[in-house]
Amino acid sequence: MKEKKTEKKTKRIVAKEPALSLTSDNYKLMALGVVLLVVGYFLMSIGPADSFWSLTLSPIVLLFAYCVVFPLALLWKKKSS
Repeated sequence: MKEKKTEKKTKRIVAKEPALSLTSDNYKLMALGVVLLVVGYFLMSIGPADSFWSLTLSPIVLLFAYCVVFPLALLWKKKSS
């Protein structure tokens, strides 16, 4: 019966890019998200509680900021050429 030679393969440690490498574009998108949050909460505060601004438009702006702009700001990466 032949014995198989087992060779230990050495793994090279390759420096990987950090998981979240934020660039200036990411920070610009985050700033846009903060501006949208301020606008959304301001719209919620004006007028009576049952107005179009505070009841309809404000939640749409806030939802867009929280669910679209902030995740996009964290996950955005430029395509390298």
